[in-house]
Amino acid sequence: MTPAELSRTVLRAVRRAVEEDVLPAPVPERAAVERTRPGGSGDYASNVALRLARPAGKPPREVAEILRGRLTGTPGIAAVEITGPGFLSFTLDADAGERTVRELLTHGAVRDDALPPVVPAPADLARLGHDAAVWNALLPAPDAELLAQHERNPLFRVQYAHSRARALHRNAADLGLRADYRGAEGADEEVQQVTGLLGGYPVELDAAVRLGAPERVARYLVALADALLRLACHDTRQVLPRGDEKPSAAHRTRLAVAEAAGTVLAGGLSQLGVSAPVHL
Repeated sequence: MTPAELSRTVLRAVRRAVEEDVLPAPVPERAAVERTRPGGSGDYASNVALRLARPAGKPPREVAEILRGRLTGTPGIAAVEITGPGFLSFTLDADAGERTVRELLTHGAVRDDALPPVVPAPADLARLGHDAAVWNALLPAPDAELLAQHERNPLFRVQYAHSRARALHRNAADLGLRADYRGAEGADEEVQQVTGLLGGYPVELDAAVRLGAPERVARYLVALADALLRLACHDTRQVLPRGDEKPSAAHRTRLAVAEAAGTVLAGGLSQLGVSAPVHL
């Protein structure tokens, strides 16, 4: 989990506490996290509880405890402590990414939390077609954007990222390359970004079901697709070997992450009632 991912995770915990009416405070635009200073506890720390204490009318440590309860057990975070006047200190789980990817490759994406069906406007169905009409009901956009086979169209990016993951699987099979996550080897920044998002899928889906907000899943899928495309498209050597290059553990790790992301994209699109083309 990168600092940016941890910041978003903390912000989601704040939003959840506010939505559940246990933290009467405005949701900040961001939750700052920074490396723990020498002598401190954990890998990263956040002062978000101290910032929210005054508007919430609660002591900082009480705010920190509210957030700690919603952060403990998050994939990628091994432990959450409250230190000093109310700092949240995080110890990251080095094995979380590997566990998440292996779970997805073995069992697939979450299937139990079912979103309510998204019902597009009849006029949109006639004008845009099913997938774009459903997406427009979630994240409205101009018709020209929704129908464009272009990176400006977020629906296209999500569907394309899924098809790209499936193509990598086929191409790897032709090379005799098997996906196999091997921890730190091959887990560069782009891999970590994807695995961090993969771990957050159950959280986002649960929140979407609980709040009746399927657009949260749509936004999550866009973020995951963009992260996967950065991994899989900007430099194909990052995933598959080229020419006479010998397949390495790093290739197998990146392939495993790409295949797991494809599984989540397919599952998320299915939850929304949108197709996940294998070829695009």
